[in-house]
Amino acid sequence: MTMLSRSSFNLLNLDDYSCVIDRPRIPRVMTVPGILFEEDENGENRNLTSGKRIIVANQLPLKAMFDVNTKKWLFEYDPDSLIFPLKSGLQTGPRLESRSQPGPDCVFVGSLSVDIHPSEQEEVAQMLLEKFQCVPTFLNLEVQNNYYHGFCKHYLWPTFHYMLPITRTSGVRFDKVAWQAYVSANKVFADKVMEVINPDEDYVWIHDYHLMVMPTFLRKRFHRIRVGFFLHSPFPSSEIYRTIPVRDEILRALLNCDLIGFHTFDYARHFLSCCSRMLGLDYKSKRGYIGLEYYGRTVSIKILPYGIDMGQIESVKSSPKTVTKVEELSRRYDGKVVVLGVDDMDMFKGISLKFLAFRDLLENYPSLRGLVVLVQILNPARSQGQDVQELEKEMHNVAREVNRRFSFEGYDPIVFITGPVSISDKVAYYSIAECVVVNAVRDGMNLVPYKYTVSRQGNSELDEVFRRYEPHGDTKPKRSIIIVSEFIGCSPSLSGAIRVNPWNIDSVTEAMNLAITMPEKEKEMRHEKHYKYISSHDVAYWANSFDQDLERACKEHFHKRCWGVGFGLNFRVVALGPNFRKLSVEHIVSSYNKTSSRLILLDYDGTVMSRCLIDKSPSKEVISILNNLSNDPKNVVFIVSGRGKDVLGPWFDPCKKLGLSAEHGYFTRWTADADWESCGTMVDVEWKKVALPVMEHYTEATDGSFIEQKESALVWHHQEADPDFGTWQSKELLDHLESVLANEPVVVKRGQQIVEVNPQGVSKGGVVDLLVTTMKSRGRPPDFVLCIGDDQSDEDMFEKISSSLGNGIAEVFACTVGQKPSMAKYYLDDTVDVIKMLHGLEESSIHVPKSAGFHVESQC
Repeated sequence: MTMLSRSSFNLLNLDDYSCVIDRPRIPRVMTVPGILFEEDENGENRNLTSGKRIIVANQLPLKAMFDVNTKKWLFEYDPDSLIFPLKSGLQTGPRLESRSQPGPDCVFVGSLSVDIHPSEQEEVAQMLLEKFQCVPTFLNLEVQNNYYHGFCKHYLWPTFHYMLPITRTSGVRFDKVAWQAYVSANKVFADKVMEVINPDEDYVWIHDYHLMVMPTFLRKRFHRIRVGFFLHSPFPSSEIYRTIPVRDEILRALLNCDLIGFHTFDYARHFLSCCSRMLGLDYKSKRGYIGLEYYGRTVSIKILPYGIDMGQIESVKSSPKTVTKVEELSRRYDGKVVVLGVDDMDMFKGISLKFLAFRDLLENYPSLRGLVVLVQILNPARSQGQDVQELEKEMHNVAREVNRRFSFEGYDPIVFITGPVSISDKVAYYSIAECVVVNAVRDGMNLVPYKYTVSRQGNSELDEVFRRYEPHGDTKPKRSIIIVSEFIGCSPSLSGAIRVNPWNIDSVTEAMNLAITMPEKEKEMRHEKHYKYISSHDVAYWANSFDQDLERACKEHFHKRCWGVGFGLNFRVVALGPNFRKLSVEHIVSSYNKTSSRLILLDYDGTVMSRCLIDKSPSKEVISILNNLSNDPKNVVFIVSGRGKDVLGPWFDPCKKLGLSAEHGYFTRWTADADWESCGTMVDVEWKKVALPVMEHYTEATDGSFIEQKESALVWHHQEADPDFGTWQSKELLDHLESVLANEPVVVKRGQQIVEVNPQGVSKGGVVDLLVTTMKSRGRPPDFVLCIGDDQSDEDMFEKISSSLGNGIAEVFACTVGQKPSMAKYYLDDTVDVIKMLHGLEESSIHVPKSAGFHVESQC
């Protein structure tokens, strides 16, 4: 693997990186629409999962030291890094055990914890790539400060933890300069990925909120790039997230991924709710997988808590350094119960609340004074600011007050251990603690309970130490108690933990007392339950599970045609099936002019009239176009709508020769002067007496919903209701109506923000049958059919055309509005494109002689 130098890379056209990768064959990334499959020498499709994994995070998993003697930088892997275990996990995980070949190679992309002088950057970058498979990003100091300390740590991170900057003292408000630095930094990370990627085979795995807009830069370079993203922090509810001024840009950037991962269902649910409320996207669950349809691509959602590196903890437990430290701590706290806290120095860890609860414990239970010690390990703050200083001041004030009241000679209730603390020392503290308290008011995952549980499992080296300090000289039982906040990511997976609301100090106090006084047998049972889960859901399991789902999410990439649309962070890729193409005006006009018996079927709402308009009546332009088309004697033109006849009739009275099909074909009017007719026998609508009260009940309970009563149908609309609540209620209403109408001759369907009850046998597909039969009976079977619609009810027309009319008809154009899965073979982007296309047909019809064709009359 070779790395481009910084100087030569700047000479490249950054809009197209396909020329960067040196390959002895034609690139498989397509620059024009089309279908291309990966084939081996025998012409068979190959498995495209052999590429390397490019793991991108804000910081590389490296420690840096400067050697003053050699004047060189020295580096080594950082075992405490969040992403460091992924390499071994992917290469030795459980799903590779059945494979004869090793796991994929891994390359890390990220920044360094030290500032490297520009003159040394190229040399350091080359060395890190060759020795550690790491690609460093180098940001200038101003961009780094605005990107990381500004936007990431002081705006985005607090917001994602539910802290709004309402006043200047409660947080840093949105700063456009910091946002621009965030975007610039994300582009630098994307540029570094481009230096080492083979886009045909490699997978990119991006980590955490520092790099949320990076997927857009990658997708813009290579439309079929395989990209996964995992968020290690909480994702806030839509009420919090919608306060971010650049909320849409961030959401759309994340949707340029193939797979997005979250620790808990709550975080995923909040993200999906934001996509629904702000972008109008609905998600679907199929066979256990959650997916969002986004311009023809399916963005998969994964929910899986992060795991720990079991091998690392087991190795540290066995080290002589850890055994010595455990011996020391066992002597120091002999005869005492150690309650342990291990937290970063930040405002969301609830350290002061924990101290207040411990104060009340000693106050309410005097027998515990002198027996229980709270040892608090403080990891260094990751960013500096007034908020950190105020937090540190408050925390120390509370601790001093507790120690002043309850300490005596040889006993301090609260003991501070200020970081950085080595992993071996932490494991030693975990091993001797009877209870760990994770009291964060809001946190992403927090692996402290996991590491504590594994450390308490013990081993032969530690058992020998503990035997000397057990009351009866027995080997230490495997037992542990975890007090965990409800508001952190690991809480749902710890079913044996004592869950608390950290804001309720009394409940935390009682939880501490329960943990201390709990019978030993129960402690062992809780420990066993946790250890079984944690040991089977380690980082290797997590990494391989995510990687497997990323492969699954990307498997259709080379089976679709792709286009890039949009500018800036609104860029996205439109992915379409091999036989699904945009309807060309030139193509359809050419076919239109060659035919003499044409059938034109048009849906109304969302097709010739935009759904976002308040006034839904047809414009003068639409009336003019339809008049000119229907006046052409070679044409039979019908509006086929779900709307009622009492609305459609007056709207289209000016179009004398236009046919109308109302209520999905239940009523038909052949011309403006003709009467409305119900084709077939009149159906019994006694079922309305049952269905209407049910709909009225849901309307009363769902603000913004309303009922549309038609002669043949009932429709419950919820487009003006809360999106989540409306969708929820529509599902409940569907089930309710299907239950009460089970023996009635009706069909209950959910549509686009509606629930509709229709008579059986009534559909837009029936309209197609009726009109084609009528035209054939008149001796003029259609040789040109154009059918345009936008929603699920129009799929009945597309299906009928494709199944019944495809053979024997010269030209068939089934067209849906919008790029989405459909029975139609063509699409137009929106109603504007529909009008343009109809204009093209209109111009061909205006000057046609009146005697050239015929018009269909009533056949019912």
